[in-house]
Amino acid sequence: MPNFDYVLFDLDGTLLNTLDDLADAANWVCAQNGWPTHPTEAYKRMVGGGIPNLVRRFSPEHARTPERMAETLVQFGERYGAHKEDKTCPYPGIPALLDQLDAAGVVYGVFSNKRDDLTRAVVEHYFPGRLAHVRGQTEGCPVKPDPTGTRAILAQMGADPACTLYVGDSDVDSYTAQNAGLASCGVLWGFRSREELTGAGAQHLAADPEELSRLILG
Repeated sequence: MPNFDYVLFDLDGTLLNTLDDLADAANWVCAQNGWPTHPTEAYKRMVGGGIPNLVRRFSPEHARTPERMAETLVQFGERYGAHKEDKTCPYPGIPALLDQLDAAGVVYGVFSNKRDDLTRAVVEHYFPGRLAHVRGQTEGCPVKPDPTGTRAILAQMGADPACTLYVGDSDVDSYTAQNAGLASCGVLWGFRSREELTGAGAQHLAADPEELSRLILG
């Protein structure tokens, strides 16, 4: 029997390396507005809290008024929506991991702070027909680490929290798991550091998908 019957994955930095497409779209917006651009590596610290937070972080302070933020959100959403699959790809070993979970009968899903329509689009593009349970950020529902959305997708999955592992690459993911009463695993191939994950209380760490598979399946 698997150690966990249910797994809930974060998306960006966990299943998919989306950094280049996010950074390219953000820097395009910055260039269009005459703002300084940022190194791609800098976006590892900017993503993870939802697109509004990403936009606020890459925008200069003078452009963070509510009116200007609304305009920039539209700019970014249109640019990223059109180019979200230019460079994004699954991390090595992820498709094989999902194959193993399928074979073992583990039920899994994705919950992201990325806007719901974008989340569903990229998941279907890279994992067509594989994930029946997908949720992104929806209007009126607070972003992670608030547990509201997590509980909603767990109910959709029919998941028992006591038998569920939450997998992500950031402190937000560790706090999400804690707030929802789930076991947590931080992945070391994503956007954030081992120190951040352990500091946020991740119960397990996985250096690669093979190690994650052993944790889940036993």
